[in-house]
Amino acid sequence: MTRAFDLIAFDWDGTLIDSTALISSSLQRAAADVELPVPSQEDAQHVIGLGLMQALAWLFPQQSEARYQALLGRYRYHFLTRDSEITLFAGVTELLPALRAQGYKLAVATGKARQGLDRALAQTGLQAYFDATRCADETASKPDPQMLLELMDELEVAPQRVLMIGDTTHDLQLAANAGAAAVAVSCGAHPLEQLQREPHLAMLPDVSALPEWLACYP
Repeated sequence: MTRAFDLIAFDWDGTLIDSTALISSSLQRAAADVELPVPSQEDAQHVIGLGLMQALAWLFPQQSEARYQALLGRYRYHFLTRDSEITLFAGVTELLPALRAQGYKLAVATGKARQGLDRALAQTGLQAYFDATRCADETASKPDPQMLLELMDELEVAPQRVLMIGDTTHDLQLAANAGAAAVAVSCGAHPLEQLQREPHLAMLPDVSALPEWLACYP
């Protein structure tokens, strides 16, 4: 089989797992808990995909370190009390082994912290399908290209052979900054009109449509 790509890197939240609503509501509840202005749903969803501290700094600029730590604690409380309720998007459990069987290397490039991603991988049973993962607390946050460049280096794949799949403009900018291609999915945090303004090869409703697109590309 002739493939245009050797490595497919997935974002996690809003791309593989349907967590957008919980993340945004947890950010809003955290703000209320520490008596800061509650961000709109649009703003809370905009920061999904960034590292958590970067997200808090964007939503609540110029706070003290103590206030950021309080926000972080309340966010984690609200998220962790319900994260076991989050479900994978339809088709994910079939998609990943099928891609591995076709010879693709698979990776995760996420704004989650390492502890959070490892917990999510264990809960979903998806650990075995990924050759490598990178999180925002162990490298630069999106859209800095560092996490994707590190994955390329670890898995020995050139940028032109890498495809990033994500639901936010941060994911698409990450790919562009790393010299890789990207496919957007419209099932997650950022609205379609924002995604369309960033470089991408295709816009899919969700990741279950990826195999058919790959079969027809280029």
